[in-house]
Amino acid sequence: MPITIELKPTLKVRTALSQGIIDFNRNAIVDLEANDAEIRFHVIATNEQDELIGGLRASCYWNTLHIELLWLSDPARGRGTGAKALAAAEYFARAKGYEKAFVETTSWQAKPFYEKNGYDLLATLEGRPRGHSSHYLTKDLTRT
Repeated sequence: MPITIELKPTLKVRTALSQGIIDFNRNAIVDLEANDAEIRFHVIATNEQDELIGGLRASCYWNTLHIELLWLSDPARGRGTGAKALAAAEYFARAKGYEKAFVETTSWQAKPFYEKNGYDLLATLEGRPRGHSSHYLTKDLTRT
């Protein structure tokens, strides 16, 4: 049984791997939300000149809002812009029936910000990246 590392597997291989886990999951949990039900979206923050000053990228699937990234320009920080963007994403997710939120952040990024906005620390992975930590936080969107 040969095992190989492929940096650029064929579309056929990528599709077969993806479909394999989709089929496995559907067999394990019959009423599991379908992968194609995933909702990907962005929350965009602009200034008075309509220039991008920040925002976030997120997705919703398996009853969970996944915050993938949140960025703010220096002038937008500390002014409530991040909290408003996060609240908009949470509102969007709640309106679609999603119940949980999940985010990963690193030790030099935004753990206190998420905690201030109602997120609870689930776990910390020390030494990821080397010399730092990754933090995993969640929020119950049914508690508003």
